[in-house]
Amino acid sequence: MKTAIVYVSMHHGNTKKVVEAVSAKFDVTLIDGIKEKDFDLSEFDRIGFASGIAFGKFYPQMLKIMKEKLPESKAVFFLYTCGVKAKKYSKAARQIAMMKKAEILGEFGCKGYDTYGIFRFLGGISKGHPNETDLRKAIEFYESLN
Repeated sequence: MKTAIVYVSMHHGNTKKVVEAVSAKFDVTLIDGIKEKDFDLSEFDRIGFASGIAFGKFYPQMLKIMKEKLPESKAVFFLYTCGVKAKKYSKAARQIAMMKKAEILGEFGCKGYDTYGIFRFLGGISKGHPNETDLRKAIEFYESLN
């Protein structure tokens, strides 16, 4: 099964660490959604969307990529990193996927070092994340999709 993971990792590289851990163990094409503008996802059977979280949802850049680049009726999954873990972060991404008639396979989220907004005055939160345990769990999540 041909798989791509499109990712947007903006501040500390948290999300990039997660997708690189997955791609080190599995045959996955990584696409940096910020640096790569001209890519086609139609050749992939399964597509992951990986993003940091801002204001309770995937980065706006990722949601835009999904709206513009996700072909209809694909199998998709979500990965994210966040300062504080909550369940609703993928809601907007899931809505886009459902509009595109995608099969949603699941999601994985873990903490990531966060210095955005007021957190920078506190020295950041979730320091040291994603850690080795987080990366192992991301790999286990991806493996469970197979």
